[in-house]
Amino acid sequence: MPFLTIVYALLFYTATALLVGGLAYKIRQYAKTPAPLKIPTTPAPVTRTGVVLRMFRELAFFESLFKSNKWIWIFGYLFHFGMFLVLARHLRYFTNPVWTWVDLIQPFGLYAAFAMVAGLLGLWARRFLVDRIRYISALSDHLMLALLLGIALTGMSMDYLTHTDIVSVKAFFLGLMYFSWQPLPEDPLLLIHLALVATLMIIFPISKLLHAPGIFFSPTRNQVDNPREQRHLAPWAAKLENR
Repeated sequence: MPFLTIVYALLFYTATALLVGGLAYKIRQYAKTPAPLKIPTTPAPVTRTGVVLRMFRELAFFESLFKSNKWIWIFGYLFHFGMFLVLARHLRYFTNPVWTWVDLIQPFGLYAAFAMVAGLLGLWARRFLVDRIRYISALSDHLMLALLLGIALTGMSMDYLTHTDIVSVKAFFLGLMYFSWQPLPEDPLLLIHLALVATLMIIFPISKLLHAPGIFFSPTRNQVDNPREQRHLAPWAAKLENR
């Protein structure tokens, strides 16, 4: 077995364990964090159905961002929607046979990579050009954007500049899933791309990218606006009251 195959196999096992374990820990932490006050951002829904619809609009269309800043919404939506299609397109490396809908979106996933890069560049430029955003931007914000951009550009380079053996790449990842390791092509661009992806997986649970699962636990979004109709008590407060 080639040395690089062993290194990358162990790297992705480690990265997956840290990603899944870290996300599980953070989601558990979010779920257990008390919300002592009723603080939905108004105007807010007054029914649970309304909250579900609001969350759907927020997740699918970035409704609050659209209302607050159209330029950031454009770049943010380009990045997130492009990334969604690119990730969906990559499912072909983990499924055999490839699902029909994954086959159908392959051409769209190629063009979505350009949208993803355009969105990232716009969001990164904002951190330099907008004074108040530049003031609050930390080094970690720039490094995260650089990491995402590096992943996108190396992936696009393998599509348009130097092609790699995607059959062997698929065999490698299917082998990881079934614990039957297969040789990984020793293509420099591929190795850089996979190393960046593994790095993102490792740091994801401790990064600002946790807004992805965190939005589901935000009391400003997931609470019903009924403070007069129903008294709000956090679980810990209810236990104290019942003593």
